Amino acid sequence: MTRNVLVVTHPGRPEALQALRNAVPALVEHGFDVYSADLSGSTARELGIRLYAPYQQGTQMKISDFEAVMVLGGDGTILRAAELIFGSHVPLLGINLGHVGFLAESEKEDLDLAVARLAGRDYATEERRVLQVTVHRPGFAQPVIDWALNEATVEKAEPARMLEVSISVDGRPLSTFGCDAVILATATGSTAHAFSAGGPIVWPDVAAKVLVPVAAHALFARPLVLGPSADCTIDVLTESGVGGVLVTDGRRQTDIPQGSRVIIKTSDTPIVFARLSSAPFADRLVSKFRLPVEGWRGNGNTMRGETDDA
Repeated sequence: MTRNVLVVTHPGRPEALQALRNAVPALVEHGFDVYSADLSGSTARELGIRLYAPYQQGTQMKISDFEAVMVLGGDGTILRAAELIFGSHVPLLGINLGHVGFLAESEKEDLDLAVARLAGRDYATEERRVLQVTVHRPGFAQPVIDWALNEATVEKAEPARMLEVSISVDGRPLSTFGCDAVILATATGSTAHAFSAGGPIVWPDVAAKVLVPVAAHALFARPLVLGPSADCTIDVLTESGVGGVLVTDGRRQTDIPQGSRVIIKTSDTPIVFARLSSAPFADRLVSKFRLPVEGWRGNGNTMRGETDDA
C-alpha cells in the first residue's frame, strides 16, 4: 500500500532546503512517496519529490490521500500547512527550524528520529480547537467565512487613527471603547500575538478563548477568558473614524469598514497534530521560553537531575 507524505517548508530559506534534502531520502527509505506544494518543478525533480497542487483544477491528489503532513520550518510555516489540512483529519508534524517554534513537535537535530517515528506510526494525535469567523459588512449580501488556529485580530486600518468597537458576548453587550485592535485567540494561540499583547497563557487542553484589547481607552479593558460555547461579537461602530482589518493567523486579511460585524465562535472542525512527546505543557513552556527553573526541586532533585545535598 502506497504511503504518501506531504512536506511543507519555506523554499526561499537555505536551512529549510537543507533540512528537506536530509528528510527526503529518509522518508523514501521508510517507504513514503514524498510530495511538496511549495517547490518549483526543477527543485522537486532534483530532490525526487512529486508536486501537489491543491488549488489546481483537475488535480488528482486530495489532502485525505496523505498519511501525514511534515512541516520543516517555524510557526508561520506550520500555520501555512494548517491551511492545507483544514477540514481533514490528516495529522501535522512540525519540525522547528525557526526561533521559538511553539507549534513544532521536534527540533531539526531530531529530524531522523522524527521520520522514523512517523514511519512507525509511533505518535499520538492531539486535536486543537480553532475559531470560526463570520464577517458581515454593509453593502455585501454574503458574509465572509474564515477560521483561525491561533487568533483572529480586528485592528485599525490606519495607524494614526483609533478604531471604535463594541464588544458583546453571547448576544449581550459588554463594553465599547476605542483601541488599536482586539485579539480573539484560541488556547493554542494564547502563546502568540495575544501573549505579546498581555494576555494569559492557556493550557491547550482548556477549551477556552482569550479576548485581549490592545491599547484600549477604557477603564474595563482587561483580557478575558471565555468558555468554548461563548460567542463573541465585535462591531466596528459607524461613528468610528476609521475602518478596520480582520487578520486571521497573520496570513489572511479582510477589510471591515464602519458598520461591520465580526462574529467569532469555536469551530467544530479541529486541526490534528502528531505528538512525539508525552511531556507536560509546562515543560514546553520552560523549553520554548527558556524560563529560569534552576531552583526548583522535585522528588529531592533539581531540574538538572542533581541530588540536593543542602
